[in-house]
Amino acid sequence: MVPHLVTALTGPINELEARILDSLPAIERWFRLEWMEHTPPFYCAVDLRNSGFKLAPVDTSLYPTAFNHLTPEMLPLAVQAAMAAIEKICPEAKNLLLLPDSALVQRNPFYLGHLQRLVRIFSQAGLNVRLGALDLRIDQPQTLRAPDGGELLLEPLLRTPRRLGLKDFDPCTILVNDDLVAGTPAVLENLHEQYLLPPLHAGWGLRRKSRHFQSYEDVAKKFAKLLGMDPWLINPMYATCGEVDFSSPGGLDCVQANVDALLTKIRRKYKEYGINERPFVVVKSDDGHHGAGIITVRDARELPDLQQRCADKAAGVTEVIIQEGVATYERVHEAMAEPVVYMIDRYVVGGFYRVHAERGVDESLSGPGGRFVPLAFADGHQLPRPGDKPGVSAPNRFYMYGVIGRLAMLAASYELEATDPDAETYE
Repeated sequence: MVPHLVTALTGPINELEARILDSLPAIERWFRLEWMEHTPPFYCAVDLRNSGFKLAPVDTSLYPTAFNHLTPEMLPLAVQAAMAAIEKICPEAKNLLLLPDSALVQRNPFYLGHLQRLVRIFSQAGLNVRLGALDLRIDQPQTLRAPDGGELLLEPLLRTPRRLGLKDFDPCTILVNDDLVAGTPAVLENLHEQYLLPPLHAGWGLRRKSRHFQSYEDVAKKFAKLLGMDPWLINPMYATCGEVDFSSPGGLDCVQANVDALLTKIRRKYKEYGINERPFVVVKSDDGHHGAGIITVRDARELPDLQQRCADKAAGVTEVIIQEGVATYERVHEAMAEPVVYMIDRYVVGGFYRVHAERGVDESLSGPGGRFVPLAFADGHQLPRPGDKPGVSAPNRFYMYGVIGRLAMLAASYELEATDPDAETYE
């Protein structure tokens, strides 16, 4: 299944697909060389948007929470990727401690399905997997019941001066599935004898979206040079404001100036490519709080009138990223759709379409009323077919998605290296 692309502007995206397919050997060699120099995140998920003239990542999660939406056909590849990742990190690994998001455990039953899937993947990769509670108020084992009737056991953590584990369970590797938006828990600090994945500076308490997209811009330029193309076709432009007060009369001056400047840049690109659409930007919290976005803006002069709406959605936000808006023109059964690519180590292991029938082309598709449709590259035997006409072949479309997803994953590796507090290059 290739979702219907509802736009007349299919030329640029089809040209991009053809260019990527024609360059497949060079692309795979380029990725191979990059991974010789850089360490991929242990796992990640990348949200993409396909406007028909541009395909770009709009968010990269280093703590993915929806492995349950990958079909069973995707599991063998996920298990193989998990094996490869573990072999590089701790070849003698026997025990894996999985630390779920405490809030999601309590309020989202589908998250338990995600945890079940992770346990299955890493168990089949040859590890004993148990769940530990980051909520230190949990002092007794708790049985969690998933929507399918299955059960998971969540156990209290046991911390010694140098190690973290459970009663009668000493893990080599600790896998965190909480994005640490509230900051770094003390129980995870100073673990000198175990592998903690992802590293602590990957948490949203320290991480910034603008730093990720700075790294992605570097990656996109390298990749575009390899293919002889304009990096804008795969790269959302952005700007930042570090001192924002949504409740103050002058608190949005920086935002307004940057929105105006960014919209001007986007209009120039639209004119260059003959795109007769009105551009927009999305103002987001730079530190990962408050969901996918605060506000969509098409004219900087709108901001004063929207200030109260911003203030209501952005309490406590003082740093924002202003990101070029990428509309989605893909449809699944006439509902808006955007692809999400899932990766373990340096491998694409699957993905799905996030679908929402009540959202517009310029809106986030996350939230109540949304649903998920597995991507067609669930069938691992569907390799790209370079001879097919662009825009009609599912394997080719999803190979292109996988390439852009891997670019975002590579950007995350650049980002984590640049922000590593223990690295000599830390700025």
